[in-house]
Amino acid sequence: MTDSHQTEVLVPALRIALAEDSGLLREGLIRLFDEAGYETVVAVGDADRLLVELEQHPVDLVVLDVRMPPGFRDEGVRAALAIRERWPDRSVLLLSQHVELVYAGELLAGDPSGVGYLLKDRVASLDEFRDAVARLRAGGTVLDPEVVRGLMQRHRDPVERLTAREGEVLGLMAEGRSNPEIGAALVVSAGAVEKHISAIFQKLGLTDAAAGHRRVLAVLTWLRSAGEAG
Repeated sequence: MTDSHQTEVLVPALRIALAEDSGLLREGLIRLFDEAGYETVVAVGDADRLLVELEQHPVDLVVLDVRMPPGFRDEGVRAALAIRERWPDRSVLLLSQHVELVYAGELLAGDPSGVGYLLKDRVASLDEFRDAVARLRAGGTVLDPEVVRGLMQRHRDPVERLTAREGEVLGLMAEGRSNPEIGAALVVSAGAVEKHISAIFQKLGLTDAAAGHRRVLAVLTWLRSAGEAG
């Protein structure tokens, strides 16, 4: 006789470490994470304490502010880079009050998989945050649309060889969007998206030999050109 009852498989909640010096915002983010179904296992106010806590607590995602004590300059960026070197399997999401392209470029200069940079206002949307986390955990790169727009305004060779539409496609790629998402955003067919992406790869000199990483390399080429223009 077959037992008709099935054992429910419980999926562990995604574990988050948070570093934000504003106590009010920190509590707000913890509530947001809870609503999203995530577990906040570390919540601190500075980068040094974060790194200490991460030695003791395994997490899936680290969310941290760009500017934190003691200098309120780039402590979050430095911590994010250290985390990526020490624990490359942990996703990192930097939050900023304003668009700071230099910091975005520094964070993405190494392996950009599982790395994100969002404005704090963007995180207030539960759906947008869940979407960003899902893309990060899948190994994607997440850039705030405002960061993408800032980079678009500063690009130069070889990116300037792209058409306006190809630039739009590359911008959406930089946000971590999949081909179907790009097609929906631009109201074009899947075939048209693939054609644009193929043209982008060709113009940026990304050969078939680098096929497994060409999306990432295309975004990195764009970031480098923006940095040189600044």
